[in-house]
Order: sequence, then structure tokens, then C-alpha cells
Amino acid sequence: MPALSQRITTLNGDGSDGWDVFYRARAMVEAGVPVTELTIGEHDIGTDPSILRAMYDSARGGHTGYAIVPGISALRDEVAARVQARSGVPTRRENVLITPGGQAGLFAAHMAVCAPGDVALHVDPYYATYPGLVRSAGAVPRAVATRSAQGFLPERSALEAASEGAASLLINTPNNPTGAVYPRATLQEIADVVTARDMWLISDEVYDSQVWEGAHLSPRALPGMAERTLVIGSMSKSHAMTGSRIGWIVGPEDAITCLVDLATNTTYGVPGYIQDAALFGLRAGADLERRVAEPFRRRRAIAERVLAAQQVVRMIPAQGAMYVMLDVRGTGMNGEGFANALLDAHRIAVMPGESFGQSAAGHVRVAMTLEDSRFEVALRTLCAFAGGLAKAA
Repeated sequence: MPALSQRITTLNGDGSDGWDVFYRARAMVEAGVPVTELTIGEHDIGTDPSILRAMYDSARGGHTGYAIVPGISALRDEVAARVQARSGVPTRRENVLITPGGQAGLFAAHMAVCAPGDVALHVDPYYATYPGLVRSAGAVPRAVATRSAQGFLPERSALEAASEGAASLLINTPNNPTGAVYPRATLQEIADVVTARDMWLISDEVYDSQVWEGAHLSPRALPGMAERTLVIGSMSKSHAMTGSRIGWIVGPEDAITCLVDLATNTTYGVPGYIQDAALFGLRAGADLERRVAEPFRRRRAIAERVLAAQQVVRMIPAQGAMYVMLDVRGTGMNGEGFANALLDAHRIAVMPGESFGQSAAGHVRVAMTLEDSRFEVALRTLCAFAGGLAKAA
């Protein structure tokens, strides 16, 4: 057959896509082997029935045809109101594009601000798709290393060293995979660097409803940053609507106008009945978002208690999001080796830190996506396994 494009064949760079342990666990499940899955950020509670009813009623009511590409006006208005209320930045419908999930928003944002061959920065550790989505937009990914000992917060010196010639910087707070919530001082340093380099900032804020310590601050709210920031939001985490694929980009009106043109030529919008369900979910208010987030708050407390009872595995402070990052270097193994060994020995699947970049090597990410008692048993088993490895080392 004719050759495929270099763009599509090099999305994963020189290695895997980072999901090898996850694929292996799913293959075991398909073969009938019971596996305790703590890999991906999939809520165990499912989408609230009231949202599903709104989706059903909208579809039955006929909202199944083409929907307006930028998003239905009522939903754009609701997203704008939510963002303005939480950030304090004046936000109108014209600042909002509805997208098929946060992932599509991240891709579109990079298409908007990066010319072919431009360097696009992202903080390491990073969500596993970040380098590939940058490459798919025709840009060149460049990681900004962080340190476990510093809670994986980006440091100004590393940002400045990496930013020479870059067009954009992608950040994620609250952070997946680390659980870090960037404080104002870190965000101000980021703002100073991107302003000095005349870069765009792309801020992935899909976990903004899951904050356990501190407070979420959107960098768009910092002085002078609204004009150079694109914010990515989503219903996936805040409302357990992962499979519905609906999110948004918030940014300067001129940028959103161009992004609407991109959507017209790519996704052609989001189904109307899903938008109506998202509108219902947002209008349900903060109580619904708190109910969705509460299991992860409880399980974070469980993780802190379990980890405090042993000395081998160190828990990185989890200030937000639905994961805990564990330092397993005390076992003498790297994250990938530990994750595979744990899967073999106990049929517990976690994500190796190396799936999220070299800064997370020697760590594993554990999704807090099991019922409380099963989650605690799995964590205790993980710690006991790590303890045995440490003694044998």
C-alpha cells in the first residue's frame, strides 16, 4: 500500500504510547482473569441518572440532527458564566467553543497557536497523550522537567531554560498524574515566563472541581494573561461524563472565531442531545459536582492512612484530582517493572510513572476509582508487596 504520512506514524515518538500495562490488564480481563484495575480515570459511580434522563429526553425530543458548530448558545452562555464565576475574568459566549471532550480541545488549541515545526512545551510528568497530540498538530513537543522532591511543581529556572524559541506551554492543574495543585506563586512564574517569551499558555483545567488542599486558580485570571491563555474544560471529570465526550475551550474572542473555523472542518460540532445533557448538568450546580468528587476525597484520606503505616512507598502529596502518585524506588525497581510485577503477582493494575514522562520514573500512578473498601485492600496489598521487594533487594 502507499506510505502513511510521517505525522501519523511518528505520533508516539520513538517508544510506546505509555499504555502498555493498561492494555495488558485489559487483555487479562478479556481472557477471564480477574484484575483490580486502578489505571484510568474512570468514575466508579457512573453518570448521574438525572443527566442521562436529560440526554434521553433531548434525543427523544428530536435534538439528534446537526448542532450549531460553536455549540448551542445556552450551553456556551452557561460555560461562560461558570468560568467567570470561578475565575473572576469577564467571559462571554464569544469566548467559548464547545468541543468533543477535553482531548479534542487540547488538539485544537495547539493547532491554533503552533505553526508546523514550532516547539510546544509541556510539563513532565504529563498526561500520557500530551506529546502525541502536540505531534499530531504538527508541532514538536519539549518537556519541562520537574522533581518529585518538589511535589512535581515546575520551577522557573527549568521553564526559562526550556522556553527559548517555543510557541506555547501546556500546563495541567489540578494535575494528572501527580495530584499537584499549582499555587499562585508557581502560576505567576509561569505567567512571567510566557509573557517574556511572547508565548501562548494552554491551561488544562479539567480537574478544577477536584481540589483537596489549597484552591484552584486559573492562570487566565492573572494580570495580562486572558489575552494569551486558552483554557480547556470538560464535563468528563466534574460530572462523570467521560464517554459523552463534551468539553470546551475558553479564550480570546479572535482565537475562538478561528477555532470555530477549525471545528467546522474537523469535528463539525457536538451532538445536540449531549450538549443539552451537559447544560442540565451545569445548571444542577455545585452540589452535583461535590457529589461526584466526594468519593475521591474519601479515598485520598484512605491512601494517606494506609501509606503512613509503612516506610517503603512514599506518597506524593495529592492536593487534587482522582489519583495518587507513589514513589516505589525503595523497592529497587522502576515504575514499569513494579507495575508489571504487581500485575503478575496480585492482579492489581496501576500505571507506571514512566508512562507520564521521565520525571516520574520510579513512581506509579494509582487511580482512586474503586469502592472504598476494595481500594483500601488493593493499596494495602500494593504496600505489602513493595515491602517484600525491599527486603529482598
